[in-house]
Amino acid sequence: MTRWMTVALAGLMVAGCQKEGGEAAPAKGPASKAAATQAAPESKAPATEAAPESKAAAPAVDYRKMFQALPDDMPSGTNPITEEKVALGRMLYFEKRISKNHDISCNSCHDLAKYGVDNEATSPGHKGQRGDRNSPTVYNAAGHLAQFWDGRAADVEAQAKGPVLNPVEMAMPDEAKVLEVLSSMPEYVEAFKKAFPDEAEPVTYDNFARAVGAFERKLVTPSRFDQYLKGDDTVLTNLEKQGLKLYVETGCTTCHNGAYLGGMMYQKLGLVKAWPELKDEGRSKVTGNEAEKYFFKVPSLRNIAKTGPYLHDGSVKDLKTMVSMMAEYQLGRTLEASDVEAIVAFLESTTGPLPLDYIKAPELPKSTDKTPKPDPS
Repeated sequence: MTRWMTVALAGLMVAGCQKEGGEAAPAKGPASKAAATQAAPESKAPATEAAPESKAAAPAVDYRKMFQALPDDMPSGTNPITEEKVALGRMLYFEKRISKNHDISCNSCHDLAKYGVDNEATSPGHKGQRGDRNSPTVYNAAGHLAQFWDGRAADVEAQAKGPVLNPVEMAMPDEAKVLEVLSSMPEYVEAFKKAFPDEAEPVTYDNFARAVGAFERKLVTPSRFDQYLKGDDTVLTNLEKQGLKLYVETGCTTCHNGAYLGGMMYQKLGLVKAWPELKDEGRSKVTGNEAEKYFFKVPSLRNIAKTGPYLHDGSVKDLKTMVSMMAEYQLGRTLEASDVEAIVAFLESTTGPLPLDYIKAPELPKSTDKTPKPDPS
């Protein structure tokens, strides 16, 4: 189910640049000055007296226009959010019995108490197997243009189906086995009926995904940066404001803009300079399009200080290194250490408090004699 699709500040991330055709950094022209060669109005002042030079102050750049505050939730036109779906989805998110050995849940790799990640380069799955991609955060992810580092799932509902049946991850053999587990517990059957009251047979794999998706669509973490975007100039420190200025002027907003500071486009990792030792071909493995080789979904930079390690493979351990490398390989820029420190300070301002009540692990139904037993094989 994570980190920066890569691009300007992207690897910061390349999982899990974002607004397709992101807004370019505003041009910073010199202050407007009336040229000495421009004729001033004819004056009768002695020739020895120079007409005063007219200087117009450069207008202050409002960097807030490149971003939007986070929404209250991330709705779907095909999967309306209801309290009943959310309650069921929360249970399913923490449910380990929908894994082959009853030891892995969605929360195992996307730990809601750890900002939706497990802080590992790649996550352990069935029998300790590991895949080759980093687990991106689920917070704020439902608003992205697609899911997974390569965008192979259109939305969080489609994404929820994948790991459960992946032999490296939760390893369930098929949808039928998942439904056998859920149907074996009366409390789950009743919860599905409440969540999908108009369906004669509500316990389906599609409805499993819809419930998980509804739950994830409310995983939103507004931060001090959102308060700033709404007009409160006092919530960011001077260093954070300087970091925002450098973030824009360096070109990070080419990909990391909008409400999610990314998540809305695909970008090539190593855009202006070949990324070292890059083997994963990214989106081209999904589309078969050679032109998309080494392209990944640009990750959101929301909560980025909490969601390392970074990139699609978790190969970059710390945020300062990630910022420096993004500038170098995506933008052709070399940043001073003080500039990196300021940009990181700005990024830390996007860390929002966790919605502790919303993510509290629920009490799950007890197994019955019909519930399939764990299978460690």
